[in-house]
Amino acid sequence: MKEFKILAVVIFFTLVTYWLVEPFAHSQMHAHVESEGFSYDDLPPLEKTGDATRGQELVMGAGGCIGCHSIEAAGFPAAMSPVDNSAAYGVNPPDLSNAGGIYAAKFLAALIKNPTQALMVEHKFTPESGKMHPMVAFYGAGGDIDQEVADMVAYLQSIAPKPDQITPKQAFDTACGRCHAVKYEKWTQIGEKPVFRKKRDELVFLTQVEDYNANLMGYMGKLPPDLSMYIRSRGEHYISTFIENPQNLLHGTAMPRVGVSKDGAEKVIEYLVEAGDPKHAERDSVGIKVMIFLLVFAAASYLWKKEIWKDLH
Repeated sequence: MKEFKILAVVIFFTLVTYWLVEPFAHSQMHAHVESEGFSYDDLPPLEKTGDATRGQELVMGAGGCIGCHSIEAAGFPAAMSPVDNSAAYGVNPPDLSNAGGIYAAKFLAALIKNPTQALMVEHKFTPESGKMHPMVAFYGAGGDIDQEVADMVAYLQSIAPKPDQITPKQAFDTACGRCHAVKYEKWTQIGEKPVFRKKRDELVFLTQVEDYNANLMGYMGKLPPDLSMYIRSRGEHYISTFIENPQNLLHGTAMPRVGVSKDGAEKVIEYLVEAGDPKHAERDSVGIKVMIFLLVFAAASYLWKKEIWKDLH
């Protein structure tokens, strides 16, 4: 019985550490913030019903979207390289092909009308700072501006894949991939690092990454972190709530609110889980087998001990 008492004590303190001490330590290091459900209640609702046909005319014309953004799905490639775009704007403007399927509709509408408010970076772009946000607000094309914005959102939704057709990688690329690298997935801020046959070609690519990051640092204040292991060091809840509203967890940060829908956020989290812990399913399976083995081994060891020591008790 002594062995069982020792085992019970070890199990008790292990569970206390795992379920109480460690979560408490994390709660002290990282403030717990409840999710707002990606409802973006601070933004005005999208009350108009948009017309995609009229929205296309605005996006391609008076809205001026294709002056900065590519729309590969509509046959409009980027006018400049990511590095040139970052030199002009600080960061490479996203391709809008998937925007309507990843971002929340009311966020897109607010972003078109007032980028700094929608992105929650008004503290960064102030008259005192002398900085202007690279995205120009849309002031209307002569009609009902709310209707025009609704039309533009409807168009972006019409060309985007359905949310269930967007892959986790596409969601990450659109929402996060222009600022954050994921080296475990060979992802850089200018795209996935190719396999090069010649060293000089690799050096050219790496130089472009360095040039882009230098421009990004000037825009953000510092280089955004590599996200390869963030899902393991911070956890899914922290990452999800940080994506939803960075100011809640890091007040004054230069990171903008991403504006993804709940489904879009889940896709981003799924990508980060696979990047930071690609063997998690295999590990869970092996873990169960190891626990079964340990239980069988412990029982066999106890029976063997009783047999060996039975004449001494």
